[in-house]
Parts: sequence; structure tokens; C-alpha cells
Amino acid sequence: MRTHSLFDRQTNLVLSLLAAAAILVPAMNGLAPPGSALHLSDHLVPLLGKYVCFALLALSVDLIWGFCGILSLGHGAFFALGGYAMGMYLMRQIGPRGVYGDPILPDFMVFLNWKELPWFWYGFDWFPFAALMVLLVPGALALVFGWFAFRSRVTGVYFSIITQAMTFALMLAFFRNDMGLGGNNGLTDFKEILGFPVQAGSTRIALYVLSVLALAGGYLLCRWVAGSTFGKVLVAVRDAESRTRFLGYRVEHYKLAVFALSAMLAGIAGALYVPQVGIINPSEFAPANSIEVVIWVAVGGRGTLAGPIVGALLVNAGKTWFTAALPEFWLFALGSLFVFVTLFMPRGILGAARDLWERSSQKLRARRSPQPVTHAAE
Repeated sequence: MRTHSLFDRQTNLVLSLLAAAAILVPAMNGLAPPGSALHLSDHLVPLLGKYVCFALLALSVDLIWGFCGILSLGHGAFFALGGYAMGMYLMRQIGPRGVYGDPILPDFMVFLNWKELPWFWYGFDWFPFAALMVLLVPGALALVFGWFAFRSRVTGVYFSIITQAMTFALMLAFFRNDMGLGGNNGLTDFKEILGFPVQAGSTRIALYVLSVLALAGGYLLCRWVAGSTFGKVLVAVRDAESRTRFLGYRVEHYKLAVFALSAMLAGIAGALYVPQVGIINPSEFAPANSIEVVIWVAVGGRGTLAGPIVGALLVNAGKTWFTAALPEFWLFALGSLFVFVTLFMPRGILGAARDLWERSSQKLRARRSPQPVTHAAE
């Protein structure tokens, strides 16, 4: 049986590019003079960090969709929950520096005449607890939701619909002021993280580098899962779930495990996203956001791991340009891109590039192979 090395050609290329990004962006921001063409302005650093967080989110979706056939249209919920866990920690770090000067209650609670801190806010003034919640809250929701769904053998489009209903329900709940999470305004006005000012240039660089490292770690984790025996069973579930169950595998256990792992990766992406953009609100739960993540994966190439990273970076870079130059045409452009990829590049950008490379290699080998010499009959 052929074994696949963790550090294959694609993995080495991805890690090399991420290492270059982690080195070049801080260098271009801090070392290149402001007037130079190589200088990267301060506002672009968190923007690039946001793109990297989106790439990690797309990677988490590819793990379940590309390798297990689970199409989730609610992964934005796990992303937002991780973001809220980090936002709660950042709010607790404000202390008396808020508008109302209350050392315990965030400003929005003082404004709404809250008398004491809700019980679920306790512990978020300690970073290790908040980091643990970044993983546990999305993971626990995925376990509970997935246990009921997979145990009932809900699959295909039906599963996609109920994941979309889940994130929509959470969005409506988080819009309520009595939830104690800021209502429609969300959590914002962050001051510091681990004692460092959030708005400082050095902090933004550090958060960007941490995001790149998280993406590299997430890629290696997904690559290891995909190449393991566990990953082979996931592919079998994707291709022939009934046959895999007939062979004695507890399919629901495999799907539940990978769904929870994917949710925790999305939570990490959300936690890194919040301090870089400076706000988290219920709009992150919007079903349209989760659908957009699926488009990133489809554009880059489902089931390739590297493809979703490329898709997330390219689509969000295009979104930034379109929303600044032609904001009214962005949704049309996004829809047209998805239709084009579905019809003409069903394997995404990376899949199309691989096909082109294989065809070129075959033609090159055919030209180099010696042709049989034929002798005319005398």
C-alpha cells in the first residue's frame, strides 16, 4: 500500500510561501521607507491578517466538505463564536478605561443598567481561560449539533439547510440586548491584548504573524488527518457512505469527530480575526457569510487543502477592490465567479492547474520518448 508523506511537494510549497509571507510583510512594513514602492502601510497589515484568518476558515470547511462530503452552510457560526470568546476577553481588559469608568462591567452593560456581570462572563479576564473557550464553545456546539444530525442520518442538502438554520438562529439570538453580549453593536473599543496595545503597529504585526503560523499549523493538521487511516475512512464515507457503514465502520462517529475538529479550527480563525478588525457583532453569524466561505473553497479547489487558501485570498482581495471601486457590482461578480468555476473549472483553480501541469508533462514525456525505428522491407 502506498503511503503519503506529510511533507510532500505541495506541503513544502505551502509552508515556504507562508514563511515568506510571515517574513516579508513585517519587513516591508517596518524596514522599507514610507516613500518606497516596497513599503506596506499600517492599515494593510491587519487587512492581510484578516485574509489569512479567512483562509484558515476556508481550510476548516474543506476538511469536512472536501474529504468527508459534509457541506456545512453554517461554519460562520463557529467562526463568530470563537470571535466572541476572544472579544469577551478583550472587553474584560478595558477595565476602568471605558467611557463610564466601571472597572468590572463593559460600557454597554452600564448603558443598559446592568447591575452585575453575567455568570458566563466570569473567567474571561484570564487569557488561558478565554483561549480554552475559543476551542470548547465551537467544538461543543458542533458535537451537540452533529450528534443529533449524524445520529439521525441527516445528510446532503438537508444537513446544509439545518446548518444554515443554526447560524441564522444564533444571529437572531445575539442581536438581543438581554443576551449580555452587546446586542446589535457587538463588542468593540478594545484597548489591549496580553498587556500590549491593540492598535500599536508592533501588536498588529505580531497578530498577523500569529495568524500565518495558525494557518500553517492548521494546514499541517488537516494534511495529517487527510493522509491518516482516519482520513481514508472519511474519503470512503464521502464516496460511498452506505457501503462504508456496511463494512462495519461507525460512520456517525467519524463524521462527528471531523465536524468538531473543523469547528474548532473555525473558532481559532475567529479569535485571531477579532483583535485585528477591532469588532465582533452578530452580523458575523449571517448565513450569507457561511455561503461565501463555501464559494472560496469551490473557487480554490475542494479537497486540495491548498486550494481553499488560494480561493480565500483571491476572492477577498477581489472583494476589497470591488467594494471600493464598484460596490454595487460585487455580488454579481461573486455569483458570476461561482457559476464560471462550477461550469468550466469544477475542480477549482488548483485542480485546473494540476490538470494543465499533467497534460503538459505527458506531452513533454511523449516528445522525449524514443520512437521505434522501422526498416523498409528489402
